[in-house]
Amino acid sequence: MGGLAEPIVDHETEGLDMARPRRGSRIGLQRWVRRGIAVAIVLALMPVVLTFLYLPSFVHPVSTLMLKDLATFSGYDRRWVSIDDVAPVLAYSVIMSEDGQFCFHRGVDLGELRGVVDDALAGEMTRGASTITMQTVKNLYLWSRPLGSVRKVVELPLAVYFDAVLSKRRIMEIYLNIAEWGPGIYGIEAAAQHHFGVSAKQLSRRQAALLAVTLPNPIVRNPAKPGPGLRRLAALIERRAGRAGAYVGCLR
Repeated sequence: MGGLAEPIVDHETEGLDMARPRRGSRIGLQRWVRRGIAVAIVLALMPVVLTFLYLPSFVHPVSTLMLKDLATFSGYDRRWVSIDDVAPVLAYSVIMSEDGQFCFHRGVDLGELRGVVDDALAGEMTRGASTITMQTVKNLYLWSRPLGSVRKVVELPLAVYFDAVLSKRRIMEIYLNIAEWGPGIYGIEAAAQHHFGVSAKQLSRRQAALLAVTLPNPIVRNPAKPGPGLRRLAALIERRAGRAGAYVGCLR
């Protein structure tokens, strides 16, 4: 009679109470998953939409590297120039140096790509198979490092789409205006002025060739101060550009 009453515990209710946090955690996880999927869809659609926005010649796209330089307050030099105001030999030299099949493939050079796959399967050192179109979409929408293999998976369909929407001349115009030609130097006009003190339209055949062979590694290679190896490579590209013929027909 005088003792404390034993508390009554509803074990069934207690079990339900313990289950609620777990169910709440699952709901929270599902919410984050849905948000993640929504963000992924938006990111995937951005290049699709931006590609159409880049159709008009008065639109001057910027690269992800340029955005990074702005975000880090590094600054950069880029002066947009129409492809009509670029010495034709410069574009020809870039094609003969970077992507000889530019005028014939549809964003991806399947022959080169098959060669890379065959080399990889054989355990041999692989060579680069990036086309000018692939480099353009990478510069516009993607990243260089890390996860390069993941980037390539995204880059291939984007390059095919980009090539289907834009003309070859417009692709080349964008590429020449966003390519990096030295630390903080983007685009052919800034590069010509910085390295040779002339406009892009005034570039000589040798200057054009030197700028073209700088593209694979513009941080290390300096077209204004080329070493013997770079000079030999530029001489080869200069000869090839001089007899490019149908290889550059899509730009004429």
